[in-house]
Amino acid sequence: MPKQKVIITCAVTGAIHTPTMSDALPYTIDDITHQAVEAAEAGASILHLHARNQSNGAPSVDPDDFQPFLQRIKQSCDSVLNISTGGSLTLSIQDRIKPAKTFSPEMCSMNMGSLNFSFHPLASRYDEWKFDWEKDYVANSDGNIFRNTFRDIKEAADTLAPHKIKFEHECYDVGHLYNLKFCMDIGLFKPPIFLQFVMGILGGIGAEIDNLVFMKRTADRLFGDDYHWSVIGAGAAQMPMATTASQLGGNVRVGLEDSLFVSRGQLAKSNAEQVRKIRQLVEELGCEVATPDEAREILDLKGSHNVKF
Repeated sequence: MPKQKVIITCAVTGAIHTPTMSDALPYTIDDITHQAVEAAEAGASILHLHARNQSNGAPSVDPDDFQPFLQRIKQSCDSVLNISTGGSLTLSIQDRIKPAKTFSPEMCSMNMGSLNFSFHPLASRYDEWKFDWEKDYVANSDGNIFRNTFRDIKEAADTLAPHKIKFEHECYDVGHLYNLKFCMDIGLFKPPIFLQFVMGILGGIGAEIDNLVFMKRTADRLFGDDYHWSVIGAGAAQMPMATTASQLGGNVRVGLEDSLFVSRGQLAKSNAEQVRKIRQLVEELGCEVATPDEAREILDLKGSHNVKF
């Protein structure tokens, strides 16, 4: 029998971790470009991309902060480029979809509901910060509601529909799966869909195997054979949850957005180090890593020749 193909997504920088937390976290155009290409060379067929302010590393949704590295990454590798629509915990959906609307990527992320998205416990781990914005940003996240209402989701889906973008539907709890089913029933999204089970974020479902099995069984009931799925394990759960997902027929996501570590207590030197590790685990357990073109075929993507960068 042919080996199972596993798609590796690498989330390169995100909007949670700050420069103080790891010297490896990229935020300049050069660093994001270099680390993304290196991750692609290590085996990531999808690159999930956020932008950062070039001077202080703060999360950014400004298309001008995306454009330089999008062009350079596309010229340097064949991986699928996935632009986040969740690049800020405080901005409106109109602001957050501007990069995807501007650049028409093959994929973009879509949170399938609102949640109390918090990482405030991290604030107590650091006595000094590289940039003035970091401490308050982290400490005050206990007051955040990451908003994606049904109206927000519809606005994003309708606005981006002409671009034929495939969504990475990020589901932080089982209720988000039901939200997605409702949105499919009213025609916002068409199969095959790509689910990303996000596990271990404070405010969402815990990163436990029982929860993963429950999410998978719920998705089976709701979507039948019309979906593909992947798993994010936040923090220390990254490698265990990804490895488990690969053995249950799923795909995997790693990267410094989701965890700064390559093993417990050891900071990753780069995104590529995490990609190499999960690739080795997946291959030693009998699966094959999908190439970018195989990922495009599996997920029914429009192709890199149809993007606007």
